[in-house]
Amino acid sequence: MRYGSAREAKESILEAGRRLYQRGYVAANDGNISARMKDGTIWATPTGVSKGFMTEDMLVHLAPDGSVIEGTWKVSSEIAMHLAIYRENSDIGGVVHAHSPAATAFATQGRDFDIAISLETAVQLGVIPCAPYAVTGSPMLAENAAKYCKEYNGCFLEHHGAVTWGADVTQALFRTECLEHTVIMYEHMRGLGEVRLLTEKQLTELEAVRQKFGITTGGRPKGRK
Repeated sequence: MRYGSAREAKESILEAGRRLYQRGYVAANDGNISARMKDGTIWATPTGVSKGFMTEDMLVHLAPDGSVIEGTWKVSSEIAMHLAIYRENSDIGGVVHAHSPAATAFATQGRDFDIAISLETAVQLGVIPCAPYAVTGSPMLAENAAKYCKEYNGCFLEHHGAVTWGADVTQALFRTECLEHTVIMYEHMRGLGEVRLLTEKQLTELEAVRQKFGITTGGRPKGRK
């Protein structure tokens, strides 16, 4: 879904920012959020502002090429990553980039999360790949993340955090929450001494659930036989 109303897009961004901040998924001025309109233009968060304390006048309206249409605040340098994701997949209407603690810790490992540890993880996320390290705001970071946005629902950014996308900002936010929750569960499972996966048979059964919810991306994580 692309947003038809600027007010709806801006309210979604502000609410997502508050939730990210309240849950500790961003600190200080970390993170960025964007929403795509039906006409292809984009509303995005400003740089140098806590996502928990943004106001509507701080948001920036951009053309698809990143040029400013409306707004007086400077947009984040990481908007290049958002723009690249939108260019790559026309179905995406919202992007959320956060530095949630567990997901960011996992991102330091530089590896994909490709195992099925819970029903929700398998249904909502599938596989979450890890994009190779690149400097924040760089064209390489944008390129590394965008290459995953057709097949998957988000990716880790090595030594940086994670970015998720969806039909709108809310779906992207929920995927950020699900990813953080998943990594926390994984660490608890390791502490118990066993990471016990869903079976391949159970994963096959869940394909029908994914179809019911219209989730066609994410790939299939590994299960046990």
